[in-house]
Amino acid sequence: MSNLEKYNKAFMETFEIGEDQLNGLKYQDIEAWDSVGHMGLISALEDAFDIMMDTDDIIDLNSYEKGKELLSKKEYGGKF
Repeated sequence: MSNLEKYNKAFMETFEIGEDQLNGLKYQDIEAWDSVGHMGLISALEDAFDIMMDTDDIIDLNSYEKGKELLSKKEYGGKF
């Protein structure tokens, strides 16, 4: 499974949405992406990529696109 597929799966399973809803998705755009949902997403991403995200990155992850940018950082080893 590619990193993009793992990333998309984390979003889709956490928020129970389809792949067609991912592009442009932002924090609180959907009811499921509230503060509790956000922490569920972080947990799913950490599990999927076997990483521990920094607090600043957890706070900064406020959109689908921003998450890809953050996970592409050297310390997380993601490539999208």
